[in-house]
Amino acid sequence: NYLDDVKSNIQLFALDGKPLGALQLPGIGSLAGMTARADSPELFYRFTSPLYPSTAFRYDPATGKSTAISPPKLRAFDPAGYETRQVFATSKDGTKVPVFITMKRGLALDGSHPTLLYGYGGFDVSLTPRFSPDVLAWLEQGGLYATANMRGGAEYGEDWHRAGMFEKKQNVFDDFIAAAEYLVREKYTSPAHLGIKGESNGGLLVGAVEEQRPDLFAVALPGVGVMDMLRYDKFTGGRAWSAEYGASTDSTAFNYLIKYSPLHNVKAGTCYPATLLSTADHDDRVVPSHTFKFTAALQEAQGCDKPILVQVQTQGSHGYLPTDKRIAELADQWAFAAQNMGMRPTVVP
Repeated sequence: NYLDDVKSNIQLFALDGKPLGALQLPGIGSLAGMTARADSPELFYRFTSPLYPSTAFRYDPATGKSTAISPPKLRAFDPAGYETRQVFATSKDGTKVPVFITMKRGLALDGSHPTLLYGYGGFDVSLTPRFSPDVLAWLEQGGLYATANMRGGAEYGEDWHRAGMFEKKQNVFDDFIAAAEYLVREKYTSPAHLGIKGESNGGLLVGAVEEQRPDLFAVALPGVGVMDMLRYDKFTGGRAWSAEYGASTDSTAFNYLIKYSPLHNVKAGTCYPATLLSTADHDDRVVPSHTFKFTAALQEAQGCDKPILVQVQTQGSHGYLPTDKRIAELADQWAFAAQNMGMRPTVVP
């Protein structure tokens, strides 16, 4: 199995090496594992997609069919009414950037739909299509959910990763902006209805991009982001990230880091998107001071009445919260996005 433009693909072969074609997966999505037994011709794999929770399947080569083992039950949500499609945006230097869009089937592309664009773009991480239960409520309200596969990840191998490291980090931001511009140009949404979200390195992404193109977004949701690129290596495990970003103690790295460091590129009087930052009091990976300093700088500089707020979770760390707190955090973020994109939620049975 392998990634084909970020989508999982399984190719089958006979024992003599003869190709038998592709195994038909349930849709656009990702494999989370694959196994077989020496005494059985069956193949077992786990599949997930934006509309399909992680599920184990049994493949029978005699029939060429896959059968779900204990298929998931999504109460009051019918995934058949929705679709995930893949498109390609063109970045500033001509690079093609994959974007996955999940939405209701038959939705008219008139630029009116609240849309949240998610990204990461770093540390050799592939952002493959996956299921997030909180997204379903957004989709039910007529919202769109998109993910962009920028350089810096591993979607196309190590060269793709290196094209978003060190002095080339701006490529990642350009890719994300290109994805957003595509969504607007093709009338999936408009700047008044477009939000961006990311965590950790993705929080850095959101912070940098909302500064570089504040006119393009209504909402920004940077979570536990690395916002001070000149001093990140002074705290806890930050020094290890210099292998990805470079460190300001090196004069060459300083010159490119200061150009995009979110904390150092806030401009007074700019109308920034409505922004809800988030951090956790026990985050010892990206320490909360990153978020606190960036929040204060944005609040001081904000040139319009759009809110700049920070959400501080207690008893939480980097990427971990007790379940009830995580649910509450996500609900707050989606509600903030809906409010500031003009969405009018309706009650879904």
